Amino acid sequence: MMTPQQVADFQRDGAIVVRGVFADWVARMAEGIAENMNNPGPYASENAASKGRFFDDYCNWTRIPAFEDVVRNSPAAALAAQAMQSQSAQFFHDHVLVKEPGTPKPTPWHQDAPYYFVEGQQTVSIWIPLDPVKEASLRFIAGSHKWDRMVRPVSWADDSDFYEGDHEWTPVPDPDADPGQTQVLEWPMDPGDAVLFDFRTAHGARGNASDMRRRALSLRWVGDDARYVERPGRTSPPFPGHEMVAGQRLRPDWFPIIKGPMA
Repeated sequence: MMTPQQVADFQRDGAIVVRGVFADWVARMAEGIAENMNNPGPYASENAASKGRFFDDYCNWTRIPAFEDVVRNSPAAALAAQAMQSQSAQFFHDHVLVKEPGTPKPTPWHQDAPYYFVEGQQTVSIWIPLDPVKEASLRFIAGSHKWDRMVRPVSWADDSDFYEGDHEWTPVPDPDADPGQTQVLEWPMDPGDAVLFDFRTAHGARGNASDMRRRALSLRWVGDDARYVERPGRTSPPFPGHEMVAGQRLRPDWFPIIKGPMA
């Protein structure tokens, strides 16, 4: 589904766009997002938008059949394994993000990895818009997945530290304040396109100033080398009661291996 050049670009930059690969799954994803918004899960958030609405929720694939169908039967697992250069693709979690028209709330610059309890060189998020996006598309700092230190994780609600205590984080970047220092990748996208990015790639998004909704489903995957890691506090998602210890592969009964020898 990807050319060798696209795989090389993903490994170099930490983010690529793939066109049309989920075009046949847009209606099924829309069905799942509608059900999720009508019946939010325990982790749903409104993200304190001053006007409009910025809804997000995650870890609903086991209770929303449309999401499980996409996880198990769409091209996502094969695409993830190819991008990660991994023999296996193990599903981590789903994430719904909806910005209604006229919602100025941006998605702050961040890396996903510090919020998660998994580390490895082989990780990928597949972000799929269900509506045309231009200014509200994701933006990425090319090569940031190779930074020596991870970006300070903050609460999206108030920009406070996500973990208590002193930690050696890289400050949250602001590429717009000094545009010559970093290369920012950004693509206009149509429904069924996808951006693939490493958990460690710094990214953000502008608010939605358009007159259209911006619905997106993100599917998060890990590969052969990913292992559970202890963080200095409650992770997001937290997955309470997982009983894993540092260095273990994520338990496959909770995090199914969709592509690979254990599938």
